[in-house]
Amino acid sequence: MEIFELLPFIAGIASFLVAGGLVAWIAKQPAGTKEMMDISNAVKIGAAAFLKREMRIIIPVAIALTVIIGAFLQPSNGLAFAVGAALSAVAGIISLKITVKAAVRAANLSSDGLGKTFAMAFRGGAIVGLAVPAMALMAIAGLYIVYPDPITIAGVGIGASLIALFIRIGGGIFTKAADMGADLVGKVEANIPEDDPRNPATIADNVGDNVGDAAGMGSDVYESYIVTILAALLIAALIGAPNYFLYPILIGSSGMIASIIGVVIVGSKGVTDVMKPLNRSFYVSAAIAIGLNYVFITQFIESSQAGLALFGTTVIGVILVPVIQKITDNYTSYKHKPVNEIAESAKWGYASLTLMGIIKGMQSNGPFMIALVVAIILSYSISASVAPEGADPVLYGIFGTSLTAMAMLSLAGIVLAIDAFGPIADNAGGIVEMTGMGEENRKVTDEIDAVGNTTKAVTKGFAIASAALAALAMIQAFQFEAAHIFEGVIDLDYSLTNPAIIIGMLIGGLIPFIITGQLINGVSRAAGKMVDEVRRQFKNDPEILTGKSKPDYAKCVDIATVASIKELWKPAIIAIISPIILGVLLGPTAVAGLLMGSVVTGILLAYHLANTGGAWDNAKKLVEMRGEKGSEIHKVAVVGDIIGDPYKDTAGPALNTVIKLLNTIAIVFVSAFVAIIAL
Repeated sequence: MEIFELLPFIAGIASFLVAGGLVAWIAKQPAGTKEMMDISNAVKIGAAAFLKREMRIIIPVAIALTVIIGAFLQPSNGLAFAVGAALSAVAGIISLKITVKAAVRAANLSSDGLGKTFAMAFRGGAIVGLAVPAMALMAIAGLYIVYPDPITIAGVGIGASLIALFIRIGGGIFTKAADMGADLVGKVEANIPEDDPRNPATIADNVGDNVGDAAGMGSDVYESYIVTILAALLIAALIGAPNYFLYPILIGSSGMIASIIGVVIVGSKGVTDVMKPLNRSFYVSAAIAIGLNYVFITQFIESSQAGLALFGTTVIGVILVPVIQKITDNYTSYKHKPVNEIAESAKWGYASLTLMGIIKGMQSNGPFMIALVVAIILSYSISASVAPEGADPVLYGIFGTSLTAMAMLSLAGIVLAIDAFGPIADNAGGIVEMTGMGEENRKVTDEIDAVGNTTKAVTKGFAIASAALAALAMIQAFQFEAAHIFEGVIDLDYSLTNPAIIIGMLIGGLIPFIITGQLINGVSRAAGKMVDEVRRQFKNDPEILTGKSKPDYAKCVDIATVASIKELWKPAIIAIISPIILGVLLGPTAVAGLLMGSVVTGILLAYHLANTGGAWDNAKKLVEMRGEKGSEIHKVAVVGDIIGDPYKDTAGPALNTVIKLLNTIAIVFVSAFVAIIAL
């Protein structure tokens, strides 16, 4: 085994070692008072109860699918599915446990000022950021070494996507049901502060931050990493150039090394603006990743012209990350005009605020899509131009686009580290409020939390963009694989004159809207039950609001858990069976149309939902920062935030996972289509 083949394992092990050192550092920090630990333990127990119930459903489904895929398709794909599914669940569990542990310590350090609180929150997030991509990189590299044909391990993408979807949907519904229930009755009706211990839903709300934002995002980024690198490997296999196969994995290795350095350079001294050390960390990581990619290219690709072209596509991918960051930040940060306009619109009531949020979310799609289009055109053109004589330039162009997506995801370590500190800060703020630590402590956690809202929106944009680029490569891989399998059986016509393509596009375009409606409806139903429970407790025991009686927190956690588990199935079933049924009835051309239709509407809808919800959230934060808590304007802004919760934390993040699940299902099951059609 050459050094290049060992590199992903070296980078992965180094990442785990650094993450382990950070875990040891966090464990040494004081966790605070008994009251703080009681709250933290209640959150930990609630989160564990949710995951335990969810795993009771997920594990039997995963085992059944492992057997089905292994028996009826390929044993290697069954094994790959099991690996992808198991590690997706592990990614969620790691994220959950670390954020709970770090949050209480960040709350305790809030008395020591912004710098130390930020360092705790960031290092907690960094553990997630280093462990999750390292796990994905080592898994895909190991599978590829054992099974060098990527189509035989494409099941790893189904496993990663399916479990990520379950965790995303379950966690998203849980957190938003609890959040909406706590806000509607607590803030709007009872006029008590956020995270007030008198609110029966407040522990469920804090549990939700962990199972939705932490576990959900951990599984999501893991899944994005797996599917993106798989797409690049599939296109490399179609090109047939042996020296191209390992390059996508090497890009992942360079990003992993760069992320380790980016994490290590972040300190706690002299922090007055939280975004400055975060930005510095990212830009250092990006520069190192670009440098390492150049080194690998010059050592690995024989043709200097082809090498420079492929290196250029990776530079585009790295640059695309801060571009999307700037676009998302502009539309979701309280420092910029769109969120200020939304906050101002609260003066004229609920309808005005709602419409302004929707308008700004829709407008954000314009620059986002321009950035994606430019990246696709440049990466495709650069790569297609160096295709060897007699080779298919389309394949080379698509390979370049897949490398652009891989270069983006190679920085998942530092991006996830920057994202994961958000729910830690949010939970820390809840603990500060519930234990009455004081207004100064709350200001510290609120400042970090406000930045966390923006970085969470940025990570969602990052995942959505990578889904779009990876899906384009997966669709091409699906078409070529179908052409190979169906050769001599039927002729495949992918032109727009084929009705099957049009039918597929219409169905695919509809799927994101159906799933979005189901998810928001699921949140609404679950939140309704939460509202009823909080009202019941306030009515039956008026002493709760005076602070003389303690609310029944466990009941609210149980309601959110049961409701979220109940809503898991419909979106997952639609994503799994749609390409299979369409492939059986109308063949692979209709499936190709479905995949393209779902990408076009799904990407735009996901980005709109994520940014609209993020903008409403920070508009509320801006109103609070202006000292208008409890006012009529604040109540309007709170309702906007409540509407945006299922947008940004449930439906939006689930859609990019749905898109990738549709693609991986299609490419793994394409051989089943020909068997049925031949009959």
